[in-house]
Amino acid sequence: MKVTAQIHFPADPAATFAVLVDKGFQEEVCRATGSVATDVSVDQSGGGATIRTSRELPTQDFPDFVKKFVGDTVHVVRVDTWGPAAADGARDGTITVEIKGAPVRLSGTITLRPQGAVTVEDVEGDLKASVPLVGGKVEKAVAPSIRGAVAQEEEVGARWLTR
Repeated sequence: MKVTAQIHFPADPAATFAVLVDKGFQEEVCRATGSVATDVSVDQSGGGATIRTSRELPTQDFPDFVKKFVGDTVHVVRVDTWGPAAADGARDGTITVEIKGAPVRLSGTITLRPQGAVTVEDVEGDLKASVPLVGGKVEKAVAPSIRGAVAQEEEVGARWLTR
C-alpha cells in the first residue's frame, strides 16, 4: 500500500533540519504520538544524519483484529537517514518504520525542500503487512496511525520553529 504525506515547517531548510536532528524535538514528537516509552538517537556525520526513534505505543484505538496480532502495545522503530544539504538546503533521505513483533514495515523516501517561506518534507513509502489473507486489512488499519504521526510531527515542528 502506498503511503504519502507532507509536513510543512515554518522555516528555511537549515533551521528545519536543525530541529529534526534535535533529540529533544524527536522525544517530544514521540510523546505527542502517545508513546509511553521512548528512546531516541541522532548520529550526525558527513553533512547528513541518522535519526532513530523507538517508541512503545498503546493499541487501544486499533481494530480488534489488529490487536489480536500485536497485543496491548506495539514497539515501533523509525529510522530516518538524511543525506547532505544541496546548495538551496534541500535534502534527500530514506525512512523505515517497523512494528517489532509484527510483520508490518514501511520503507520509502523522504525529501526536504524549500517552498517559499516554508520547508516541505515529503514522505513516500510502501507499507507492507506480511500477514496471510488479512495483510491488506492490516495495512489499511495501520496507515491512519502513520498519517497521524506525521500530523503530530508537523504540529510539534511548528511549535519548535516559532518559539
